[in-house]
Amino acid sequence: MTSLSPYKSRSRKLYDPVAHEKCKVVWAVSKKPVFYETAITAMDKQVSLIAACKAPELVWLLEHPPIYTFGTSAKPEDLLTPNRFPVYKTGRGGEFTYHGPGQRVVYVMLDVKRRTGDVRAFVGLLENWLITTLAALKVNGETRQERVGIWVRRPDLGPKREDKIAAIGIRIRRWISFHGISLNVTPNLEHFSGIVPCGIHEHKTTSLADLGVTNLSMNQIDKILQKTFFKHIGGSIEHGTPPI
Repeated sequence: MTSLSPYKSRSRKLYDPVAHEKCKVVWAVSKKPVFYETAITAMDKQVSLIAACKAPELVWLLEHPPIYTFGTSAKPEDLLTPNRFPVYKTGRGGEFTYHGPGQRVVYVMLDVKRRTGDVRAFVGLLENWLITTLAALKVNGETRQERVGIWVRRPDLGPKREDKIAAIGIRIRRWISFHGISLNVTPNLEHFSGIVPCGIHEHKTTSLADLGVTNLSMNQIDKILQKTFFKHIGGSIEHGTPPI
């Protein structure tokens, strides 16, 4: 298996976050769970404003009530319990995933053309952002060429066992990204049993709590995410209000 180090991109082009340090990025955190449809409507509007140069880039951190979502590659049979939680079709790439309390969802509305000009390279930035965030928590996250997301090895559960701890799914419109990443902090992992996450049968899902990282609040996780965002993606972060 192959993995990427926290400091390499899938793109051959080197990315310098310092070059973007003067770009204003609003960092907004929703304190209460946000309904998925409400978030999508707000995100669509914000992307249009950013593309029209009427609003700065936005990173929006939130949690959702328990839901399943499916992207453009999803297979209907991968929804195992269709009546368990609300199910939403979404325009992002990927297959079925779960969102719920204890999972940090981060919607990234960023100018991909200005930052990388390459979607795959941009996904690499998001991967490295997550990997470095996990490293700060003493968790070794890795990527796999054949599997989307961030994975951790679980030798305590088997020599080949690898569990997914973070997901990535984005869409690009007029070179502005939306949707984003999710990091499992303290979610109810049993909720993932209602789907085949990302269409992958042979691997499971984990969380920071499942790995023994239980001494940090979501607010503390957010601070680490902000620090590592600046390191890997760059920008002049300004704290603001969510777009709802």
